Parts: sequence; C-alpha cells; structure tokens
Amino acid sequence: MTIFPSRLRPMHLALVLAWGAGSGLVQAQSLVDLYRAAQGYDAAYQSAKVLFESSVYKAEQARSNVLPTVTLSSAATQSQRNSSVASPQDLSYSSQNATLSATQPLYRPSNTATLEQSKKLLEQARTVLDTAEQDLIVRVSQAYFDVLGAQDTLTFVRAQKTAVAEQLASAKRNFEVGTATITDTREAQARFDLVVAQEIAADNDLRVKKLALDQLVGKPGSDPKKLATVALPELKPADPNLWVEQGMGKHPSIVRAKLEIDVTKLETTKAQSGHLPTLDLTASAFVNRNMSGSDLNAVDSSLTRQNIGLSFSLPLFAGFATTNRIKETLALEEKAHSDLEAAQRTVSQATRTAYFGVLSSMGQVKAFEAAETSSQVALDANKLGYQVGVRINIDVLNSQSQLFQTKRDLAKARYDVLLGSLKLRQANGTLKSEDLQGVNALLAP
Repeated sequence: MTIFPSRLRPMHLALVLAWGAGSGLVQAQSLVDLYRAAQGYDAAYQSAKVLFESSVYKAEQARSNVLPTVTLSSAATQSQRNSSVASPQDLSYSSQNATLSATQPLYRPSNTATLEQSKKLLEQARTVLDTAEQDLIVRVSQAYFDVLGAQDTLTFVRAQKTAVAEQLASAKRNFEVGTATITDTREAQARFDLVVAQEIAADNDLRVKKLALDQLVGKPGSDPKKLATVALPELKPADPNLWVEQGMGKHPSIVRAKLEIDVTKLETTKAQSGHLPTLDLTASAFVNRNMSGSDLNAVDSSLTRQNIGLSFSLPLFAGFATTNRIKETLALEEKAHSDLEAAQRTVSQATRTAYFGVLSSMGQVKAFEAAETSSQVALDANKLGYQVGVRINIDVLNSQSQLFQTKRDLAKARYDVLLGSLKLRQANGTLKSEDLQGVNALLAP
C-alpha cells in the first residue's frame, strides 16, 4: 500500500472522490452478466444461431433420400351415353380407382453421399456459430474495457483539474504576497483552462462508449464493474508455437476448411455415381371398380392388383455431362486444399501477432508501473522545489500532467493485457465463454 505524504493528501483525496463519483449509484454488472445479456439481444449472434438451427433441419432433409417414399392416388369418373333414339342401350358409367405405391432405394450411391455430405455441412454450420460466439465475446469485452478506460480518463482528468486548481490558488496567493510573479498565475490558469477542455472531451467520450455498450447488450444504463486487482495473470503457455499448434486443430476457419475438403470429395463421389446403376424396391396395390347399366341392364365389376419388384437403371451415355462434372469436382477438391492451407497460414500469423501483442502490453504495464512511481517522486520534488524557490510553477504543472497521463496509460495497458488475452484465444480458435470467468475474478465484487 502506498503511503502519501501529508502535502499530497488533498490530491489523493480528489482522485478517490472523482473515482467514486464516476461509478454512479446503479448496481454494476460483471463482464459475464453483460455477455449473457448480449447473447439474447445481439442481432449478428442471433442471426448465426438461427442459421445453425435451420441447418439442422436441412441436414435432416437429406435423410429422406435413403428412406422409403409412399404415395396414394385415387380417381373417380362418371360417364353418360345417350343415343338420338330412346333405347335400352342408353347407359351410364362410373369408375373409381385407387393406387398405393412405395419405393425403397436399395443401391443409390449418390443418395448415400448426399446424406454424408449433409452431416459435414451441419458441422460447418456449427463452426460458423462458434465464430459468431467468439466474435461476440470479443466485441462485448472491447466495449466493456472501452467504458472502463473512458471512466479512468475522466477520473484522472478531474483529479488533475483539482490538483491544478490547488496550484492556481497557490500561485495567486504567492503573487498577492509578492513571492511569485504573475507569470505563475497565468501559467496555472492556462493549464486549468486546458484541463477543463479535456474534462469536457473525456465526459463526452465516456457517454459515447456507454451508449455503444448499451446498444450491444440491450440494457440502458449499463455500468461495468471496475478492475479490483492489479495482479494480472501470466500468459500460459509461454510459447507462441504451442498456441499455433492449438489453433491448427481447433480454429473454426481451419475446421471449416477441412470439412469443405470432405464435402468436395463427397461431391466427386456423387458425380462418379452418374456412371453407376441404381436399384430400387417397388411395391404397389391397385383397386378399380366399374359400375355401368340402365334400367334394363346393369353391370358391376371390380379389379384388384398387387405388384412387387425391383427397378434397375444403368446410365449408358449422357453427352459427357458426367465426365465433365467429375473433372469439375476434382478441381474444387484442389481449391479446398488451397483454402485450407491459406486458413492455416492466416491463423498462424494472427496467433503469433496476438501473442506478441499481449507480451508487449504486459511489458508496458511493468514500464508504466515504474514510470508512475518515478512521476510521483518527480512531482514531490518539484512541489518541494517550488516551495523553496528553486522550481517554477510550470515545472509543478508539467509534473502533475505527466503523473496523471502515466496513471491513465497504466490503466489502459492493464485493460489491453486482459483484452489481448481474449483476442489471442480468438486468434487460435480456443476462445470460449468460460474464459470470461477468469476476467470476472479480477473485477471488483
């Protein structure tokens, strides 16, 4: 715990009060809370979710190709024969018939390949949903830390405003008693006016960032919990190659590219089946009833017929359509392999970039922590020097600005580490909603 000298207590108190005022009275929400709210509201995620649900039904449609089909048809007719001369031969006719037919595919390679293909396409749809989920996690986290960063900026600007106001009042008192020049007062006034402008900009930026978060999660007045601890988790594993290896087997784009290869191979199988015969089991039942007659003569007859058999078909020549279709699917297979290689290279590059980005942010945190301590010491020295007359007012003002700038940059660097860790997992495709629990553990209760 840092012990502030007595002369710095007003500045420390102003910083604490400004921080508390920025939090508001609304109960703060954690990152997990806001992510769950976004899951039920975000249009892009909902679209991907509904698309996946429709893909499940589409996959089931392909199963109908290997199941039997049953058809029932019926017809009824009424006929009347009249002659120009009245005759007992004038007759009326009526006929009713019904047919029940069923077909069960026995050997249709194309249908089997289509069924397997539908399973692969369903798995591809799952990768699209996984990508949307990871994207939502990062977008919510980005908006969450954007609000925290904007709150910190406003807090530090207000604390700096209080400190500059104290320095302005001190310069005015010293000028009145003749121990300082009017220059000190004007310098302090100029710095105070600048901080006021910065406060207005910071307040507006916070308002905009909160609106963006509200729109994302569908909750007005969202208030993210602040970071409670400065002990950031270590980056494990500490080898970028291990992160890349994980991505090669789990990243949605790579999984989707591998599934696309399987889909194109099955498409080739379907094309090759154009040269193969088909065999179906067929069965039907036919019922026909005829009624005809007149007042003098009437006939009533019925016919029932049942059939069962095999239907065999062998394609002989299709104008080279099947051959060219096979060549087309083979070319698509080659394209799918190229797409897989491109996806692997992209994931590898993105993962390494994200990994070193997190390392850089962690290094910046350590550097800013050291800079914060140095800036505090420099401010103390400048204030003491100003009191004894070896420093001028602008030196104190510059030290104050440097200290609060360092505090703001330190807070941002800590957020960058946490957000960068999530982006690293997104880059190698291992990001899950459970990863947000680790960030939640670092937030204030």
